[in-house]
Amino acid sequence: MVKEILLGITIAFAIFAAFLGINVTPLLFLAGAFLLFNYIMENKGLIPGSKNIIKPESEISFEDIGGQNTAISELKEALDFVINREKISKMGIRPIKGILLTGPPGTGKTLLAKAAAKYTNSSFIATSGSEFIEMYAGVGAQRVRNLFETAKNLARKEGKNSAIIFIDEIDILGAKRGTNESHHEYDQTLNQLLVEMDGIKSDGEINILVIAATNRPDLLDPALLRPGRFDRQVVVDLPDKSGRLQILKIHTKNKPLGEDVNLEEIAEDTFGFSGAHLESLCNEAAILAMRDNSEVILQKHFKEAVDKVILGEKSDRKPTEEEIFRVSVHESGHAIISETVNPGSVATVTIVPRGKALGFVRQTDKEDMLIYTKEQLEKDIMVALGGTVAELLVLGNRSTGSANDFEQAVDIAKKMVYTGLSDLGIVSKEDVPKEKVNEEVNKIIQVQEGKVKEILEEKLEVLKAIADILRKEETISGEKLRELIGEKEVAIA
Repeated sequence: MVKEILLGITIAFAIFAAFLGINVTPLLFLAGAFLLFNYIMENKGLIPGSKNIIKPESEISFEDIGGQNTAISELKEALDFVINREKISKMGIRPIKGILLTGPPGTGKTLLAKAAAKYTNSSFIATSGSEFIEMYAGVGAQRVRNLFETAKNLARKEGKNSAIIFIDEIDILGAKRGTNESHHEYDQTLNQLLVEMDGIKSDGEINILVIAATNRPDLLDPALLRPGRFDRQVVVDLPDKSGRLQILKIHTKNKPLGEDVNLEEIAEDTFGFSGAHLESLCNEAAILAMRDNSEVILQKHFKEAVDKVILGEKSDRKPTEEEIFRVSVHESGHAIISETVNPGSVATVTIVPRGKALGFVRQTDKEDMLIYTKEQLEKDIMVALGGTVAELLVLGNRSTGSANDFEQAVDIAKKMVYTGLSDLGIVSKEDVPKEKVNEEVNKIIQVQEGKVKEILEEKLEVLKAIADILRKEETISGEKLRELIGEKEVAIA
């Protein structure tokens, strides 16, 4: 506003001077130079409040965030120190200066920071760690200083006595010093952030709280994590089944749902989904319903949306008849082994191409697992190998379609080795020879492959029958698969 007034006065004065016959060229040159300088400074973020400061579009409360009850509880406990600033000052308690939110992408770290601002009645500004780094020396440090000054000015303007600064991707700004030897700008910027956080006082006019988010806390400089800077670390993890159900209810409350919609079943099918994935799932289900000219969202739309979120849109590629049958055999092998070692685990079997996959078996877990036994990991390897063994038994050879399955089996076998669940016993990941690990991994996979071969040889006719049905119908639900397996086994017996 001030700039616009000054610009108007300058233009008016120039017109008046020109009318009097005064040469205004030098004045216009100086005014242009000033505007150019001001533009560059703003564009580089060197003027407080000038660049990359994001205010929340709408207020968000903790009640609007689902699936993160533990994280919210921990965060509220820390925020009470901000709310009761007078009480903690009387008690001589050092104020909390920073809270670090860690966890996978899409779990709601930014939403929690915005909700924290409403909970504490604080002004809120947000930025990203990448916004501070430039090729010019000193620019990042200046932006940090301006960020804190902007937060204070915003709080004064809004009549509040506290402000929350949210820095996303702080691992870019706060990486361990010395890791970017070719760019000292990183270190200077981090040093300035440390200085600003050290300068936060509880008895000041405006109380500043820094909330930062990262999914790589291991990259952060230890100086950031010491007491007096980021005093609290709150883990914002992937939601469990009840958390996913809560998130689904939040994102479907403004959507017309059909009578057949079972959100509990969807929550069960979406193990490993983040809050962002679930929001996308609900949105995709609504889009699919609209494409079908349906007035409500049905369960089938949610089921298809799950597949789309995991693997992407349906592919237009048209496999040959030979490829279709091979994929049918492959996926049937996965499905039969999965149902054998984990009854009731298959949700869907399909040979409809999505993304880079020509087909897939979507499994569902009755319970979210936090730890796995040796037997459970061996079963996972068996399921991964079910496709390639099925191809070998029915078609007489293997194909490159099993590449991802092999990679998955090797990863699980390595996990067994490094967690002391192999015949090598307890080992050090750094000290055990690579050749020894590979030898043990091959041994584990060969043993499980033998078990898979034994099961599929016994159920070879069932495998062929299921593959033929899948080739014709393209998609089979888990319920129908279990019915077919039971029927074929009875018929063969």
